[in-house]
Amino acid sequence: MNVTKLSDNWDLVVIGGGITGAGIFREAVRIGLKTLLVEKNDFTWGTSSRSSKLIHGGLRYLKEGRLLLTYDSVRQRQRLLDEAPGMVEPIHFMVPLYKGASPGRWTLKAGLSIYDMMAGDKYHSYYNADQLTQMIPEINQKQLTGGFRFMDAQVDDARLVQRLINESVASGGTALNYTKACEIIRNNQGAVEGIRLEDSESKDNRTVTTRAVINATGTWAEQLHPSPQRNLHIRPLRGSHLIFPRRLLPISQAVTLTHPADRRPLFIVPWEGALLLGTTDLDHGKDISTEAKITKAEALYMMEALTAYFPSAGIQLNDALSSLAGIRPVLSKGNRSPSSESRESIVWIDKGLVTVTGGKLTTFRTLAKKALTASAPFLPEHPDIKIHEAAFETPPQMPQQLNGLDPTTWRRLYGRYGRIAEEMIAGADNKDLVPIDGTHTLWAELPLLAENEQVRHLSDLLLRRVRVGLLAQNGGKHFLDRIQSLCETSLPWDQARWIAEKQLYIEHWDSYHSIPV
Repeated sequence: MNVTKLSDNWDLVVIGGGITGAGIFREAVRIGLKTLLVEKNDFTWGTSSRSSKLIHGGLRYLKEGRLLLTYDSVRQRQRLLDEAPGMVEPIHFMVPLYKGASPGRWTLKAGLSIYDMMAGDKYHSYYNADQLTQMIPEINQKQLTGGFRFMDAQVDDARLVQRLINESVASGGTALNYTKACEIIRNNQGAVEGIRLEDSESKDNRTVTTRAVINATGTWAEQLHPSPQRNLHIRPLRGSHLIFPRRLLPISQAVTLTHPADRRPLFIVPWEGALLLGTTDLDHGKDISTEAKITKAEALYMMEALTAYFPSAGIQLNDALSSLAGIRPVLSKGNRSPSSESRESIVWIDKGLVTVTGGKLTTFRTLAKKALTASAPFLPEHPDIKIHEAAFETPPQMPQQLNGLDPTTWRRLYGRYGRIAEEMIAGADNKDLVPIDGTHTLWAELPLLAENEQVRHLSDLLLRRVRVGLLAQNGGKHFLDRIQSLCETSLPWDQARWIAEKQLYIEHWDSYHSIPV
């Protein structure tokens, strides 16, 4: 749908197509509000496709004394594990302990015991040095005393957001990417009465009426609504990652790394058949309207930690497949180190404009309820706002005829796509029911996503709808001709446009996802 074809009147307009906006959109549609979601770039273009891919209970929040935040995170993690199998899956973390280093064994045991108590089950175990070495033979054994294993969860962050959007649209909502909120229109009393929207590329525009707007733009929130609190502002912090082939370090669980220079925690996590190393936590210090990318210093910093823990693996920076960097919207009062800043969320209300920021993948429903509750005075009939129902539709039972795909693949497809998974596979050629080299993505996934998920550019398809651009060698550039042959009937592009899009994708990948040299 083009912006010019939108309805005139809306109960609610949500600005921001990341996890916070998608979560609000889902709950708003569920309670019967006529809701429009707009995103000025592609859905999940910002932080929500560039995270550490974790649905976690917030062990670090516990260390900081934020018990309620930790408790909510643990409970929401379990809900997502229950409601989105195949997309949100459990993963075990190993925390090696070394003589004289912090945290010590008993401090960590106390924290993990509280963590498990909040979850209502025991998930952590202690292993001595010999046991841990048997589990991770490549680990640095010098002064190793043992370690703990505990459970959290991981996700494809972009698919989590996209499934929320898709199922909201199927339930009656409207969502547009590449649509910028240019101006909040107010009446003489300052109350919101509309919003002017513009297609980010064609520049087509129109104004729609609404009494309620939720600003869920994360790092960019203060561009629409400056902080009403003195000395409290959004501090853009960059978090970068490197992605490596799994064969370089055949670990079956995540490993927490404490950086030898500054004692910050990092991790290396098996993800989508590869290894994700991260993350940094630095002031971005650049124009937030431009795309974030990793720096050479960040890459070397992460490699220093990786080499300290796995010296025998011989992993080099140039072994990496790709890089990924995003900007976190952290609220700051200033004068604190980036890693010491609070990860709490906040809500500001201004006569129909409600700004929410500080949301996380794990707790998106909690923030959605806060945002909609704050918006209630501006909504029709003050709807009853609940978050008790499952976030996602329950997919049907696994088909008896598996089309040659194993149950693990079907579980993955249902998790990422819900009910459309069977449609995706039903009409596919057998040659396309195999994974793209280096990934878990089937070739057959691409055409339906290209046709039905508002793909405007190849980067939308390959970096966010699927993650081929992050996981395949050299960004999957050698697959582009086959991708064209698969998707050219799904996308309204002529041959000249395909040539331009392939070149644009190559240039984009080289600029933002290659390895710094």
